[in-house]
Formats: sequence, structure tokens, C-alpha cells
Amino acid sequence: MKYKAVLFDLDGTLLDTIADLADAMNVALGELGYPGHDVAACKFFVGDGLRNYAVRALPEAARDEATIDQCCERFRAAYAECWQVKTRPYGGIAELLDGLAERGLTMAVLSNKPDEFTQKVVAEMLGRWEFAAVRGVRADGLKKPDPAGALEIAGQIGSAPAGFLYVGDTNTDMQTALAAGMFPVGATWGFRPAEELRANGAKVLIDRPTELLDLL
Repeated sequence: MKYKAVLFDLDGTLLDTIADLADAMNVALGELGYPGHDVAACKFFVGDGLRNYAVRALPEAARDEATIDQCCERFRAAYAECWQVKTRPYGGIAELLDGLAERGLTMAVLSNKPDEFTQKVVAEMLGRWEFAAVRGVRADGLKKPDPAGALEIAGQIGSAPAGFLYVGDTNTDMQTALAAGMFPVGATWGFRPAEELRANGAKVLIDRPTELLDLL
């Protein structure tokens, strides 16, 4: 089938955000009196929404609802100050997005990052490209691997899910792609290993962003 659209994950796929995500969480943990984590650990904490990030980062004995709420609130405040300090597009992303635009493919972003941050980050870091839809986690709480967000984007764009390449870097992304009926492409330059992507349904693994153009 001829692919007509590409749905991207954001963190770990288009943008290398992990250092800023780790720094903000460590600020939140420090304010609550708990130890922080290095970037390598945070790569396995993120990907399933802010609340899950907080749960995984907090000590096991401190995962009560009130503490999780406090951690999320403090993270939001810290991330609002530092999200752009170390975050950058991965090498080759500009060339990939240029190539997709030249080929006339529709592009969209679906993230488990809170929607207000998703909108800001995409607008300021990837603003030179046109995305037909940009969606993070909103008030309805829907997040990947629930396919509802991906299917909503497909409906908004007016393209059948089977016509989408779905590019992501975690098990959650591959599960979302399969559940939505999209073609799952695993990005090995992101936060998780190739084995995780393959085990969760990736039909193709790519080591560099521009390799995606070969699938077209």
C-alpha cells in the first residue's frame, strides 16, 4: 500500500528530550527529599505519561497518591523552566521531515507528554515544518497505548489508519501502532533498545531517521 501519512512519537523519536526530562524530575524529587536518577535510568521511566514517570522515579515506599500528585506538580513547574535547555532534534530529523514534505506526505505528532508541553515543544523546536495534528495527553487522560489518539488523528487528517507509518522508540509506541492498524516502525536511536521494539511488534527497525524515506 502507498503510505500517505506519518505519525511520529515526540520524545526519543523526533527530539532528544531526556536530559531535560531527567533534570526536571530530579528537581521535583529533590524538593520532596528523595534521591534523583541518571539519564540512563530515566530513559526507562518515561514514555507512559507524566504520572507513570513520577511513580517509577519515586522510591517504592513513597508511591502514595498524595506524593505522586506533589511530584507531578513540582515536575511541571521545573520542566516549564528547563524543557528547552538541552533538548534538540536528533541528527537527520531535519532531513527526514524535509524529505517527507517534498514527497507530499502528511505528518502528525502523538505524544504521552502533557499536551501543553507537547504543543510548546513542537511549535518551538519543529516550527519550520507543518504538522496536520499535534496531540499530547489532554484532560480526558487518554494516552498511548490506547489507540484512540492515533485514530482521532487519522480521522482528523482524513486518511485510513492503514495508510500511516507510525514511528516511535518504545514498546508503548509499537503497541499503539498495532492497535490502531498502522505500520509500526521502531526508531533505534531513541530511549529503548531494538529488542524491546522488535518484541512489541515493530515490523521495521531504522537506525537513522532518513532510512524512513526508503520505505516510501
